Amino acid sequence: MPQPYKRSRSLRRLNIRVLGKSVLRYKERKPGKAKCGNCGMALKGVSRKRPKKMQKIPITGKSPERPYSNLCSRCMRLVMIDKARLQ
Repeated sequence: MPQPYKRSRSLRRLNIRVLGKSVLRYKERKPGKAKCGNCGMALKGVSRKRPKKMQKIPITGKSPERPYSNLCSRCMRLVMIDKARLQ
């Protein structure tokens, strides 16, 4: 019987072959991809790590270094163009 904390489905179950036998290993699941706040497309350049591991990454590795980093590049471009037209 696995240990109690391994019984929950929050851990991913992996069947790995070790020395000719199939062994069950438990791994933390990866968080979902960051999505654009406008269109919902997956953001590029954003790390997918657990919160504890995200603390150790520098700020430049957590999100893209561009204005409106919560938007994809296409939506960000449209926002910048709209702002320029209003001025």
